Amino acid sequence: MTGQRLFSVLVLLLSPLVARAGEVEDRVVRSAIVLREVMEIREKGIPQDLIDKAACVIVIPGMLKGGFMVAGTYGKGVMSCRVDAGEGPWSAPSMTMIGGGSFGLQLGGQATDLVLLVMNMRGMRSLLDSRFTLGADASVAAGPVGRTTSAETDAWMSAEILAWSRSRGLFGGIAVKGSVVRPDNDANRALYGKEISARDLLYYRTENPPRDAKILIDELTKISPTRKTK
Repeated sequence: MTGQRLFSVLVLLLSPLVARAGEVEDRVVRSAIVLREVMEIREKGIPQDLIDKAACVIVIPGMLKGGFMVAGTYGKGVMSCRVDAGEGPWSAPSMTMIGGGSFGLQLGGQATDLVLLVMNMRGMRSLLDSRFTLGADASVAAGPVGRTTSAETDAWMSAEILAWSRSRGLFGGIAVKGSVVRPDNDANRALYGKEISARDLLYYRTENPPRDAKILIDELTKISPTRKTK
């Protein structure tokens, strides 16, 4: 095989991998932007005391759905947890996917940004399953809105995961039931350039994370640098 033909074959083989890596990097950056914009909603955003108490954050930018109160949702996003058993800094992001279930109080036919706060270690451990169902394997509730809302609410006291959505400029808590969440291992491989598990990413510190991963870590650190357990 001539050098030119070998080069052509390599291009054909590597092009899908390069495109995949680009999509994943874009997903991470868009998730960081969603977090920034959501936390800048001053009067009706996610309460600061809740994100300060959260062990993990999941962001699904541009999740697609079928329509009003209709199943068939699907989205790809990222998740990050506080390392050192939930007490340390934010982890490098692990890619995730969500699908199925029903999402109440939604305007149909448009993409929706979804933000989930995982409030305790049991919910955090659920993220490491090959797949888990919101409302079954982990209890979930619509998150309260208002930056000064007290974290001592019935929702926070009883739910392992709190959920919010943003669609057509509207932001608020959302009822999420039956949706399956699972790690996106192929996307992790594309972002980090090697096989790496969600457990290793979410539980332990990652040395020299990729540039786009660091963008998300820096945004989370800016929003909530340390976890408050009281």
